[in-house]
Amino acid sequence: MIPTDVHPEIQAYLRQVAEAGLPSIQALTPGEARAQFEAGMRARLEAFPAPPVAAVEDRELPGPAGPIPVRVYRDRRPDDGPPPLRPVLAWFHGGGHVIGSLDTHDTIARNLCREAGCMVVSVDYRMGPEHPFPAAVDDCFAVVRWLAGHGGRIGADPDRVAVGGDSAGGNLAAVAALLARDEGGPALRAQLLVYPVTDYRCRGASYERYTRGYGALEAESMRWFRRHYLGAAAGAADDWRASPLLAPDHAGLPPALVVTAECDVLRDEGAAYAERLARSGTPCEHAPFAGMIHGFFGLLGIAGAAGEAHARAARALRAAFGP
Repeated sequence: MIPTDVHPEIQAYLRQVAEAGLPSIQALTPGEARAQFEAGMRARLEAFPAPPVAAVEDRELPGPAGPIPVRVYRDRRPDDGPPPLRPVLAWFHGGGHVIGSLDTHDTIARNLCREAGCMVVSVDYRMGPEHPFPAAVDDCFAVVRWLAGHGGRIGADPDRVAVGGDSAGGNLAAVAALLARDEGGPALRAQLLVYPVTDYRCRGASYERYTRGYGALEAESMRWFRRHYLGAAAGAADDWRASPLLAPDHAGLPPALVVTAECDVLRDEGAAYAERLARSGTPCEHAPFAGMIHGFFGLLGIAGAAGEAHARAARALRAAFGP
């Protein structure tokens, strides 16, 4: 049954998803779940093509376990003349630290590049279960440090670096901001956290209210992601690098925009993280979207709220980067 407490646009979307008859994530192996996610995104691109940007380049950056594939999106072509160095957003894709890729989040990265007027570096970090926690954390922070130390090599301004991501990517962005503060830099301009995973203990009122029936992300699929990402490490969910809500201190962090969806198992922990940042003195704007489900940020062309959330994110980034 399609829930009635979601926006009519989301009801129509959920109806189409139900008609497809796809198995739930937790019923699949990681390989099967990845293939299903990729196929779904390819089908969506056929109906809603990705927006153009000035230039896109796939390359590799040095990482702790070897080269890290990244995709660089530019808001102006390198051959348009010698431009000033561009502000840059390091973007970490969602997918529970198990699924997702540069391709599944290509539209999001392109749109942020266009709307925010900045370079976007989308990161293909290592994922579980093949590379369990903290491999993803290590890769993402390595990219952030490289941009702050060597970003000029690709036209990025090392002094104007922001981090962002959706879901698991929001988790990684939050953790990268904490690490940058605790390890003496780099100084980041902003953190864009879109319905982030902030507490891998997987509990709370929104877990019970939106357990299932509100799209692909269910309470049980979050536990599936946790199992494959954190592996057998005892107490890993209590490690703040997995659950940034549990960090002992949230002061002195870059300004944050936290986007949450009302009908999402992650709603409460996202709101709690925004509250924790603000209470600690970190500038934070919480943008809750009524009637939306997890994943709505990627529903450009399907849900009007997706465009509104992107516009909100672009304004926050532009303000943080400055002229």
